[in-house]
Amino acid sequence: MSRLHDPFRRGQLAIAALFLSLGFQYATWAARIPAVKTHLDLSAAEVGVLLMAAGVGAAVSFPAVAWLMRRMGSRRLALLSQLGLALLLLALAAAPNYPVALLVMCADGVLVGCLNVAMNAQGAALEARHRRNTMARLHAVFSAGSLLAALLASGMTAATGSVTAHFGVAVVLLAALGATARTGLLDEDAPAERTDPADAAAPPGAPAPAAPEPARRRWTVPSRPTLWMCCAMVFGTVAEGAMNDWSALYLKDVAEASAELAPLGIAVVSGMMVVARLFADGWRSRWGDGRVVLLGSAVAGTGLALALVSGGVAPALAGFAGMGLGIAAVTPCVYAAAARQGSDALTLVAAMGTTGLLAGPPLIGFVAGASSLAWGMGAVAASAGAVALCSTRIRWTPVPVARGEATPA
Repeated sequence: MSRLHDPFRRGQLAIAALFLSLGFQYATWAARIPAVKTHLDLSAAEVGVLLMAAGVGAAVSFPAVAWLMRRMGSRRLALLSQLGLALLLLALAAAPNYPVALLVMCADGVLVGCLNVAMNAQGAALEARHRRNTMARLHAVFSAGSLLAALLASGMTAATGSVTAHFGVAVVLLAALGATARTGLLDEDAPAERTDPADAAAPPGAPAPAAPEPARRRWTVPSRPTLWMCCAMVFGTVAEGAMNDWSALYLKDVAEASAELAPLGIAVVSGMMVVARLFADGWRSRWGDGRVVLLGSAVAGTGLALALVSGGVAPALAGFAGMGLGIAAVTPCVYAAAARQGSDALTLVAAMGTTGLLAGPPLIGFVAGASSLAWGMGAVAASAGAVALCSTRIRWTPVPVARGEATPA
């Protein structure tokens, strides 16, 4: 069967377009925080509140996600939230004052929460339906989206200072990704016989985390392993999100890098995360999820801490690279573990991931406002260390996949 007509490959490409969209949209506005800060004349604390608005939106979206998944399904929810996130870039560029920018960022957090849960539900359902591992590679595409956005931001900053022009180009690219996603997302209402023949090997009643029926069940109290997964996810996404939100400002204000070089901090982090996530499935097969998360988060925290102590642009970029390399496998491993606990656990962990990604960086801003940005980045290193501690409390089990399909290309 050709790759074009392979249902798994077609679904993988469509879901990857969603992951690419979220990483690209998120890093696009994050890379222009210095410009937004200057345009609206914001202090570091006010930037923190602006980012906190996105985190509040993500937290508020959590109780609504199950209802939206029930009413719309992950396919429709993903497509609509992806479109909404593209349009919000233009709204942020046109924001005339700080209160309007806060409202835009709150709406952004809501839609990020919706898309994050919907696209991970699609990814988990694809793995369950075809019994083939792909979650780490999908998260690599998310990082590739951040990398692409950082490179575009650097180029647009050098070409023009217009945030509106930059975001306009980004919206065109996001529209193309939305069209790609529309062609192959999983139809959750499709009968079982329309899925890949490999499903015949799956045991009767095998869980499909993204199916709409689980959303109709009564919500149960999370188990202790699920709560530890939530903690690991929150700390991991705090570290990941803070690197996107604060690396440009750290390079510009603390390391005294040029305006053209500052966005490349995100590029270094995202580039290393892409590389790590492309190899993460092999690492998981060889060493196990628990060891990958433990060692990776320890490397991330230690590397960033050493860079902060050393100071300067080159050590900072080296520390950012270590953070990207070490933290990359955390979210794919935790999402895979949560999916094996059922759809309720997956939804909760995904929501906590969104909350950490968007609410964590503002906390770093508050630390920076109370002391300095160097201390704020030190808190990021501590968050990576907390992931290592949480990983020791999670019961890691291998992902069941079909023979020979552990790491699909």
